[in-house]
Amino acid sequence: MGREDFRRELRDGFESIAGPPDAGLTGRVHSALVEAPERRGPVWIAGLAAALIAAMAVGALFIAGPLRQQNQQPLPAGIATPSPLPTSDVSNLPALTCNNANTVSTEGHVGEPIAYVNAVRTGTHTGYDRITIQFQNGLPGDIQIATQDNATFTQGASGRQVVLQGSAGLLITMHGVDEHTQYTGPVDFKTNYPVLLEAQQVQDFEGVVQWGLGLSRGACYRAFLLQSPLRLVIDFSTA
Repeated sequence: MGREDFRRELRDGFESIAGPPDAGLTGRVHSALVEAPERRGPVWIAGLAAALIAAMAVGALFIAGPLRQQNQQPLPAGIATPSPLPTSDVSNLPALTCNNANTVSTEGHVGEPIAYVNAVRTGTHTGYDRITIQFQNGLPGDIQIATQDNATFTQGASGRQVVLQGSAGLLITMHGVDEHTQYTGPVDFKTNYPVLLEAQQVQDFEGVVQWGLGLSRGACYRAFLLQSPLRLVIDFSTA
């Protein structure tokens, strides 16, 4: 390769990094590279080539550094790896009962002037199906539970009959509570669990809320209250 060709390649490499020459230092170096007399010899060219290689290496470090930091950024706050859901502990729960009627005591927690239903949930676990009715502003004045040998219920003041899934049922009646003020969730759960097949609100009128539960069969159950938040829990044995 001739000396002029080598200079031309160095000039092209310099322009690819530094851009077009300006009136400053870059221009003087560029002119020196293009118009340098023969007397400067290979030593000067070798020095300039070494400087050019060093500049290219520094530029590569500047580019690689931010990319490496970007790839190593930690997860944003609030994002966690999935963890298994906790299993339900039934060791401290009340015993199952097979009574046709039951009353859950709400003494000491009655809402004034009225309690509000703000959540209804269903779930199935090993050995039992569950419905949970959650309250705000205290508990209802009283909670009554009655089993029945069919899944037909009367809908509030309208008197209309509704038939839920299943061959047996359970009616939850709560006084001193309303559901329409704060609850915006479903009012009919078709669960198809082993025992609890369907749960439907059948009344929410003048401080009385009722839920009818359609069951696959007559089943023993337990009804109890939990706090933080206040809620009624009913479990049906699937054994």
